[in-house]
Amino acid sequence: MKAFFLPSLKLTLILIVLLAGIYPLVIAGIGKFTPGNGDGVTVTYKGRVVGYANIGQKFTQDKYFWSRPSAANYQADAGAGSNKGPSNPDYLKGVDSLINVFLKHNPGVTRAQIPAELVTSSGSGLDPDLSPAGAQIQVARIAKVRNIPADKISNLVAENTEQPLLGLFGPPKVNVLKLNVALDEMK
Repeated sequence: MKAFFLPSLKLTLILIVLLAGIYPLVIAGIGKFTPGNGDGVTVTYKGRVVGYANIGQKFTQDKYFWSRPSAANYQADAGAGSNKGPSNPDYLKGVDSLINVFLKHNPGVTRAQIPAELVTSSGSGLDPDLSPAGAQIQVARIAKVRNIPADKISNLVAENTEQPLLGLFGPPKVNVLKLNVALDEMK
């Protein structure tokens, strides 16, 4: 027993130094070379920070583009998806409820036209992006509420659509927070 104690103690101390000290410092140093310098990419409006570009936020007013629903209630420290699958009656009831709310606020849209992302939460529950189709389907509502021509808002969606990295990795996407800030900045 004594023959194993000293080597295991040494190994424990070495691993504590490496994994609790050096490794976090290296990762923090690498983070300083990323957008936002490892502190997150902030979005500002009128000189003040209104949120983070990579954390979804809840928008429920008709004058804004709505985000994906969140299983974590948009709390970054509680980010998690739902474990309920499409055969779960509670899940289906929740999706049906979200569809009904969306249809109530977006007359002229049919149930079949609603992109799935607008009535289902993402894996993290904090997805900040929509597909261009998820944003475009909301244009008529926003145009009516803001009294702005729909084609101007559609153009704003197109201007705020990010293409896949190198044209290969991932689908086109629209950051909802950035789009809503651009919408508020629109004259």
